[in-house]
Amino acid sequence: MPGTLDATNLNAGREPPVEAPKRVAIVDDDALFRESLGLNLMENGFLVDEFGDGESVLRYFSEGGAPDAVLLDWRMPGVDGLAVLRRMREGDVQIPVLFLTALSDEIYEDAALRWGAVDFIEKSRSLSIILQRLRLAADGPKRPAGAEPAAAEGQSYQRGRLELRLDISRAFYGGQRIDLTLTEFQIVRLLTAAGDTDVSYRQIYDLVRGKDFIAGFGEEGYRVNVRSFIKRIRQKFRDADDSFTCIENYPGFGYRWVDSE
Repeated sequence: MPGTLDATNLNAGREPPVEAPKRVAIVDDDALFRESLGLNLMENGFLVDEFGDGESVLRYFSEGGAPDAVLLDWRMPGVDGLAVLRRMREGDVQIPVLFLTALSDEIYEDAALRWGAVDFIEKSRSLSIILQRLRLAADGPKRPAGAEPAAAEGQSYQRGRLELRLDISRAFYGGQRIDLTLTEFQIVRLLTAAGDTDVSYRQIYDLVRGKDFIAGFGEEGYRVNVRSFIKRIRQKFRDADDSFTCIENYPGFGYRWVDSE
């Protein structure tokens, strides 16, 4: 009837609910770096809490602080970054931690991942790289295209000698833990979820950088980046088992996961 509201149309034209912004804690003793990074993150939709030392962020956690992710420097006076991470995990604080540091030696990355960091990023990397990896961590594990729903809903996914712990984003091969970064874990998950199907360079790159991101070094420049990721992943598995051959290359197209005999 004219002038009568139709209850079925009350929501017509309304915008869908907006996802709450993610909160990130930046822990770094360099005040200028914290300020610059914090401003960049806020401009990209994050809420930011800043801490200049390890003790202050640990107090924050003890008082109930619960950001979606932590960007943590390694070298800080007093309680350094690794000690902060250890005390977080010992206190059952399971918030995703990404080290953002000037240190590049693999021994630091190895120690960070062994204590439960989800990623290890050099400060020299571009803001776009930091943002992409931060979003992956803050958003939590997601089911890649082609994954079976039952696998995503469970706590783990088994394929041959590989076990993926989806709840904590950790990989095990033949019972040995493989210290993958969160990005590397997502790549392995994408490959294994594809069954016997080849996964293209572009699909892998879209997972890492976001769909249709335009890479440098020409139209096919992203392939170099993907090859670097795959080379690093293969090496980590071979460090645990030198007979590892599960990641095969389809020249000119991409990669597939093939179960070992």
